[in-house]
Amino acid sequence: MPSRTLILAAALAGSSLLSAADRQVSFAKDIQPVFEKSCWNCHSSAVQLSKLNLATRDAALKGGEHGADLIPGNAEKSRLYRLVAGLEKPAMPIGGRLSAEDIESIRLWINQGAVWEQGATGERAVPGVSVKANPLDDAPIRPEERNYWAFRPPVKAALPGTAVNPVDFFINAALAKKGLQRAPEADRVTLLRRAYTDLIGLPPTPAEAAEFLNDTSPAAWDKLIERLLASPHYGERWGRHWLDVARYADSNGFEHDFDRPNAWRYRDYVIRAFNQDKPYSTMLREQIAGDELPAVTYDSLIATGFLRSYAKVGFREQDNPEFRYEYLDDMIATIGRGVLGLTVQCARCHDHKFDPIRQADYYRLQSSLWGYVEVDHPLTSKAEADSWRTQTGQIDAKVAALKAELKTLETPYRNQLLPARYQKFPQNIQTALATPEAQRTPGQVLLANQVTRTVTVSESEIARVMSPADKTEKQRLQAAMAQLEKQRPTPIPLAMGVTDGDYRFTPDGPGDEPAPGKGHLREAVEGSYVHSGTGRYQPPPSYFMIRGDVNSHGPETQPGFVKVATYGNPATALPPATGHTSGRRLALAEWLASRENPLTARVAVNRIWHHHFGEGIAATLDNFGKMGEAPVNPELLDWLAVEFMDQGWSMKQMHRLIMTSATYKMASEFQNAGSLAANLAKDPQNKLLWRYRVQRLDAENIRDAILTASGGLNRQMEGPPVFPMLPQEVLKAVFTGIWKQKEDGPAVWRRSVYVYRKRGLPLPMLDVFDLPNQNISCGARNVTTVPTQALTLMNNDFVLHQAQLFAQRLEETAPGDKAKQVDLAYTIALSRAPLPAERNLALGFLQEHALGEFTHVMLNLNEFLYVR
Repeated sequence: MPSRTLILAAALAGSSLLSAADRQVSFAKDIQPVFEKSCWNCHSSAVQLSKLNLATRDAALKGGEHGADLIPGNAEKSRLYRLVAGLEKPAMPIGGRLSAEDIESIRLWINQGAVWEQGATGERAVPGVSVKANPLDDAPIRPEERNYWAFRPPVKAALPGTAVNPVDFFINAALAKKGLQRAPEADRVTLLRRAYTDLIGLPPTPAEAAEFLNDTSPAAWDKLIERLLASPHYGERWGRHWLDVARYADSNGFEHDFDRPNAWRYRDYVIRAFNQDKPYSTMLREQIAGDELPAVTYDSLIATGFLRSYAKVGFREQDNPEFRYEYLDDMIATIGRGVLGLTVQCARCHDHKFDPIRQADYYRLQSSLWGYVEVDHPLTSKAEADSWRTQTGQIDAKVAALKAELKTLETPYRNQLLPARYQKFPQNIQTALATPEAQRTPGQVLLANQVTRTVTVSESEIARVMSPADKTEKQRLQAAMAQLEKQRPTPIPLAMGVTDGDYRFTPDGPGDEPAPGKGHLREAVEGSYVHSGTGRYQPPPSYFMIRGDVNSHGPETQPGFVKVATYGNPATALPPATGHTSGRRLALAEWLASRENPLTARVAVNRIWHHHFGEGIAATLDNFGKMGEAPVNPELLDWLAVEFMDQGWSMKQMHRLIMTSATYKMASEFQNAGSLAANLAKDPQNKLLWRYRVQRLDAENIRDAILTASGGLNRQMEGPPVFPMLPQEVLKAVFTGIWKQKEDGPAVWRRSVYVYRKRGLPLPMLDVFDLPNQNISCGARNVTTVPTQALTLMNNDFVLHQAQLFAQRLEETAPGDKAKQVDLAYTIALSRAPLPAERNLALGFLQEHALGEFTHVMLNLNEFLYVR
């Protein structure tokens, strides 16, 4: 009786398939093309997923880790046939089923004896047949793939010999082609607030506003731009944009969420780099390979914190290699989206489904980064650093021994108390916990691990059940550890960063206990964590992962780049003279920062444009691929990209160019209703930029603007983060890591870029105004309008306190004079005098309400929260 699969295949293929059931099947003609297309990528002489090799008949008959997969003469019992026919799971090949005709050919071929045509050396594959044994031998880039707009080198179109700003030339041409009329120039107050918000993220003080508004010279606007670009607050504003891309935070994230005590040094590096107008290409080199540059500086070492800013679990990588692959995937995603505007991470398990990014590209990039290890770079002399390391290491060893004794002492009590803590969980979880580890199903392993990793017993609980003798011993151990801690040398400044090494020898740090159910699984190899002494560093091997499975090693990989965006033959390693690192990251940085790279400059200027106009020329800032949005003005994007490189990759020069254009100075409103209606009909989303887009302030800008209005802003720059007050109910959510609660006052009223970025607990006021996910790279923030935003501005204790300080400021400046207080409130909050109707309304309000209520209203005005 025929199988259900055969009946289905016959129905799909038609009656001609049944009539050919007795045909003789040829391996070379019928089977080999199927194997080449669907089988040999995972089961060949070079790659044997599940230890199965289908490159030869002998190897196929041998089978894999599941036993015999090919039984000549009996397809129904051959696992090979049963998998491709869908009779067993998982159906093969994963990602795309074979046709009914191919399945039937395999069935007939096996039933006919699974014959390979005779070759010169016996029953082997046909001589001369090409087998794709190495998945790294990826297909060449086709001309039509490289012809996509993002992969073509940008070209700077010629401009007419006029004095028009190049930005206006391209925008005007696009508007004329569509028959659109541009908006008139905005008034000077609007331009003033727009410039201040864009460049430094703070509203102007009354004195600063007056300086510009009273300057009637033709150069007033240019002078304002130069003054703002020279402000140290420029780096705080534009550094914050890059920190979104870099997924910067001050804690690890996940269930442990440990503190990163030196992460802030990277934040300060970014702020300094923007203030110095450090070339963007130099910033990339320092952040990818600051420890490998010809001239290494403290700043370049700090800059490597970019690669280390990923969210991290608290279990050691050498015992749990899947974590390392996740961190590397995050690095590739961040570099891909943030620098290249490509979703390279989508090629981890297979070739990219939409863009010409091969899976081999992903693993070439992974190999370029593979040698990285986490280090804390000393920012002091070598002699002082060596002395500190030696003394600290000796104390660490003694403390670790005492901790081990303490853990041994407490473990019986912890095991005694934990079962009671588990009683609150559902029965299926309790069953999983009660089942011996070796006997747990995969589902039970997952359930048990989630509980054992997060449920703990407190010190006070243990103390209640501990015997007097053990309490005495615990006190002795704790006293000994405390005494050792007093002997620690004076801390030296350290920067959280990376260098090359061998992660398999990573020393244990906070939280690096083995994951539940896992012991130490270090590989039996010789080596050291970081390279020192003589000889040259050799990176540990990295491998192609079949379908992205960390347990399915393919061939060893070598460093390289995304082929479709690579022109010429750039070096894949530039080993420094020291010999302590591979130079692979330096080569990657050089490729990223090269003029030959068609993506890097485009992505950078598109991001700058976005932060000035609220939307990029290509709206999807971190996806220039086919699933992203194409640029609405590709000629302008290309011109800016080339100009950016021609001007030494200067960010500030881009600001000057954009902000001196008539396009930037357009109003956001039309006085002419007819022109407005016509434009809306032709370009309802303002894609071609016929008027300026109204934009809400970012979360940090809202808090900073409130502090500026109240007069409470602490403008101290750089240094360790601050911890604003949190409600007690929110603090209770801090299970791990730190939040050093501080009293509400000047010490914590610093700019929001300096607020502690705790991945597991974002500052609620910032979070409600669309603070981005701190675990992944963010190209463009979401902008929402939700009730909780209005409720926060009305009821938040911080906002209410600042409104009172604002009122005190008005009272101190104009005591008892309500008219002057109203005028001053508008000048401070909105940089303008109130209109007569506004003044009358405010004075009427103050007849019945306190001054603090009036200032609270000012902080809730639409005009205060939006840039026009």
